[in-house]
Amino acid sequence: MTTNDTAETNAISDHVNYDPNHLLDALIEKLHLKNDAALSRALEVAPPVISKIRHRRLPVGASLLIRMHEVSELSIRELRELMGDRREKFRISDKQFKPKPGAAPAPVTATTVGGAE
Repeated sequence: MTTNDTAETNAISDHVNYDPNHLLDALIEKLHLKNDAALSRALEVAPPVISKIRHRRLPVGASLLIRMHEVSELSIRELRELMGDRREKFRISDKQFKPKPGAAPAPVTATTVGGAE
């Protein structure tokens, strides 16, 4: 686990209202499943993913949230509210779009310039 992962995990567990267990329990109930293992099969993720989310070592990522939506037919907003995320808007950090210091720029090719080969 890197320093950024640790910082992100700590930030997640610092949120008073954040409760991934409520989300996971609600999904188990809605889908009429027995346990976390059945939920992991329904979501097509490895069982340790559900365990790490329960123990707040892994955030509920966007792709998993979308998969939960597809399986449960609950809206993304409903799923976010179940885990305690009450933000009206979700903003992506500017840092995600900036190149890393010292990284070589992407090569310019016909597909990046013209859009077709």
